[in-house]
Amino acid sequence: MALKQISETVTEETAGRTDAFVRRVCETSHSQSRGLIDRGCVWIDGELCCESARSLEPGNCVEVRFDPTQRYREKKERRWDDRTFTVAYEDDHVIVVDKAAGTLTVPTDRGDRNTLVDRVSIYLSHSRSEREACLVHRLDRDVSGLLIFGKHLAVAELLIEQFKQQKPERIYSAIVAGELSDDEGTFRTHLATGNNLERYVTAPSKHSEEAITHYRVLKRMEDATYVEVSLPTGKRNQIRVQFAHAKHPILGDRKYEPKRAVHPRWIRRRIALHAKSLSFHHPVTGEMKTVESPLPAAMEKFLRGGKKR
Repeated sequence: MALKQISETVTEETAGRTDAFVRRVCETSHSQSRGLIDRGCVWIDGELCCESARSLEPGNCVEVRFDPTQRYREKKERRWDDRTFTVAYEDDHVIVVDKAAGTLTVPTDRGDRNTLVDRVSIYLSHSRSEREACLVHRLDRDVSGLLIFGKHLAVAELLIEQFKQQKPERIYSAIVAGELSDDEGTFRTHLATGNNLERYVTAPSKHSEEAITHYRVLKRMEDATYVEVSLPTGKRNQIRVQFAHAKHPILGDRKYEPKRAVHPRWIRRRIALHAKSLSFHHPVTGEMKTVESPLPAAMEKFLRGGKKR
């Protein structure tokens, strides 16, 4: 069947959104009018129109060419949906993601699938330009919060160097067992790794690493304390090991002081630790960037139910 062609000039009375104008002149539905625009059937002053919400002004000439027997379906915008992470910040060079608790950052020797690196790589593969998920740092499996990736190896290496020089500012939220006596403090210890890969506090030696953790009490509750933690150093399991060594393990931690880490109101399998803020110098522009992440619902609920002391 031959294409139908409708051409009409916009007046004061008919000015407004393009999809509404097309709907009126073609005597069709809202979705069909948007479908006509999405499928390249509408021109404004001789130029193809690709935006349904584009504003028309008096004097614009709108032309519609379509097959009246065909259904023109509106293109639905595809939204990225992934339970392992959400995008907190992204540009052409870096991506900061908000990792869900329970997600491995990288595969273990068992060849785990659907790790954060896998999922971010799939996300980036949907972009029109070549990008790759180059890991800069990690979070423990049962910890949620912010992680940064470089989209190119060279960018990732610049970010890794920043972390080596302890330049990025990392702030965590944590709920620990028991009531901390001091309003703020610093753990400065050396950590080593046992045969079972668990970390422990030890004397300084060539086999140990210095770990420094600052904390500040935000709220005291019955048998628990809500703290803000900042890390000058970023050693594996650092926060968990040092708080456990002080007899105040993170709630829900089944590895470090697990008996003390039990609380009747903490029923989640995850631990109560969240990487809530990340500040870094952009590796390309040099600009200081700060990305924030809201407190997870499980931790929010626990804090609402705890009486302040």
